[in-house]
Amino acid sequence: MRVRRTVLSTLGSVALVLTFSGALTAATAGPAAADPCGFYETGSDAFYNHCTSDGSRVVIKVDVAWAADYERCVGPGTSWLGSAAKIQGAHYTGRTC
Repeated sequence: MRVRRTVLSTLGSVALVLTFSGALTAATAGPAAADPCGFYETGSDAFYNHCTSDGSRVVIKVDVAWAADYERCVGPGTSWLGSAAKIQGAHYTGRTC
């Protein structure tokens, strides 16, 4: 009976530790996933996140619905491109600016 209690207690402790570490992982993964690198959309807006540590500025091509596409120079961090209903995508052209 004593062995059974010890085993159950140990299993309960392990389950608690795993649950806590899973919650901690989810909490730390959340902010990074909020602003992914490159083009992304929220429910209403379109963004381009230039992830860099060297401070470079790059040229992106913005694909627009029902209008002419255009190129734009963006710096490090997140740049708002416009309404998600109007912007279909954006990608790095391979050039700096």
